[in-house]
Formats: sequence, C-alpha cells, structure tokens
Amino acid sequence: MSPVVQTLPYVAWILLAALAFGSFAFVVLTRHLTDATRGYLGFTSVCAGLIAVLALVVDSGLPAPTDLAIRHALSEPIRQGFMLVFATVAFVYPIALRRGAGAPLTAGILGLGWLALTLFGAALGWAPTPADAVPLFVQLVVLSLATGGSLAAIILGHWYLVTPKISEKPLVLQARLLLGVVGLQVLLFVVWTTLGGGPGQDAWEALSGGNLLLVVLRLLVSLLFPLVLTWMAWRTALTRSMESATGLLYINLAAVMAGTIGAAALYVATGLLL
Repeated sequence: MSPVVQTLPYVAWILLAALAFGSFAFVVLTRHLTDATRGYLGFTSVCAGLIAVLALVVDSGLPAPTDLAIRHALSEPIRQGFMLVFATVAFVYPIALRRGAGAPLTAGILGLGWLALTLFGAALGWAPTPADAVPLFVQLVVLSLATGGSLAAIILGHWYLVTPKISEKPLVLQARLLLGVVGLQVLLFVVWTTLGGGPGQDAWEALSGGNLLLVVLRLLVSLLFPLVLTWMAWRTALTRSMESATGLLYINLAAVMAGTIGAAALYVATGLLL
C-alpha cells in the first residue's frame, strides 16, 4: 500500500475527531458562559455525536502505517472505546440540558474528559515515543478547538437567522474563543518551525526542506487568514450583523479545515508539526 493511501484514513480520522470534539467543547463553554438556547446546544451536541460515530467507523479500518512517520497503535480498542463513550455522552447531553440543575455540568465534564482521553490515547499510540506524544496531543487538542469550534460557530450563526432576537453574547463569545485558539496556533507554528516539535524534527527543518511550500501555505492560508476572519467576525457580531458574521465564519471554517487536513497529513507522513 502506498504512503498516500495509508495517510488518507488517518487524516480523515483526525479531521472528523477534531470536528466532533471541538464542537462539543464549544457547546459546553457556551452553555456555561452565555445564555445560548437549549435548541442550539442540543442540536450541536447531537451533530458532534454523529461525527464521532463516523470517526469511529474510520478508526475501525485504519491501515497499518508501515511507510508513515507514525507507528501502529496497539491500544486501538481502548481508543475506540473512549470514542464510543464520548459519542454516547454527546447524544445524552440534550437530555441533561432539559433536566437542569447540575446535569448539564456533569455531562459536559464527562464529555470533555472522554474526548481528552481519546486524543491522548491517539497521541500516545501513534507517536514514536511517549515524549513525542506530548506535542502531538497538544496539536490534536488545538486542531479540535479550531476546527470543531468553527463548525459550532457556523451552526450558531444559522440559529440567528431563524431566531434573530436571541442574545448576541453566544456568537460574540465563540468568535473571541476562535480568535484566541487561532492565535495560539500561530504561536505554536512559530515554536515548532523554529525549535522543532515532531519526532526527529530539527530546528528550522520545516522551513528548509521539500515541504516549504506547504508550510508557507499553512501559515498564510490556514492560520493568518483565519486570524483576520475571526477578528472580523467578532467585531461584526458585536454590532449584531449576524448574517455578515456567519458569512465570515463560513470562509473561516473552509480555511481552518484545509489547514487541519494539511497539518494532519504532514505529521502522519513526515512527522512535521505545524
């Protein structure tokens, strides 16, 4: 099996997991920091659960990475079990929202805990050494927040189109969170390209090898461009121009997803962290 064919299922898993985990994390944060409606929170949580199920299906068919930079994970059944539990919590979360009291907080903490375990299990299983698993885990977490958070913001933007009188606080919060997450990605990009981060990745290696064009595109198209877009969406949401903010967030989601795909492919195939 060629390296490209081996890479694609792993990239698909990372993208689907990022969409599921990040969107659920934004649901939990939005629930406890704003007055977001139960309809939006429940719908987005169910979407996260459905995407997690798709990721679980992909996980069950991952090929052995014989020609890739990652190693074969012996803990696949454990990781798949974590994913299944997370999906279950995501499906149950709308019920917890209706019960009130401490049920949403308990379900949210459980969901966040299981998604963290799943990502850590993936990092520990795929990284060549436990030390390499730490930066990979950080990368997976940040990719999840950026990608899934962008999806959650898109869904929220559409909620304003059908219920325009709801508070602007949820979208303002999510735009600010995305701005912070993308800003963190830019800082990590600088650290990893100048100091190294992936298995065997030397300082400045990413900027001097054959992947230079991909590295530059990662910075310009999927980091700096979304940074500008999320800032514009935040400022636009403050003025309650929700249609404009949603349009900006659509473009942001496309750019962020492209960056997630590229970053995942580079790490899986070459071991570069970006």
